Amino acid sequence: MLEIGTKAPEFALYDQDGHLHTLNNYLGRKVILYFYPKDQTAGCIKEACSFRDRYPQFTEKGVVILGVSKDSVKSHKNFEEKQHLPFTLLSDPDHKVHELYDVWVEKNMYGKKVMGTERSTYLIDEEGFIIKTYQKVKPADHAENVLKDL
Repeated sequence: MLEIGTKAPEFALYDQDGHLHTLNNYLGRKVILYFYPKDQTAGCIKEACSFRDRYPQFTEKGVVILGVSKDSVKSHKNFEEKQHLPFTLLSDPDHKVHELYDVWVEKNMYGKKVMGTERSTYLIDEEGFIIKTYQKVKPADHAENVLKDL
């Protein structure tokens, strides 16, 4: 994980509608940048829906939610539509942004070592600095925990 107080790495990724987003687009607003393994999987649905269900509370606080996974723009669009997600999903198919944020890690899957996404979140302030990190989060209650920290 990147250190609290450091400048969050800049990125340029496409969303579920094919629009390009950069971190600089969000200067002046707090950003929840959450990394998740895969669209339409049980844990990722729980996590996304917990952010969805609390979305009005986040927007009241002026916070932007950005979900990031390796899935394609098309996969993100299907995920957004099926789960009625009101926030932006960013596609990082080559996991370069995952690597910048130290969430592309070696994992143990059924006794085999593989590289994958560690479910993690960064809370970034209005000037682009990391103010809180969440590592190996529990999908169901993660959004509530982030909301409490705002």
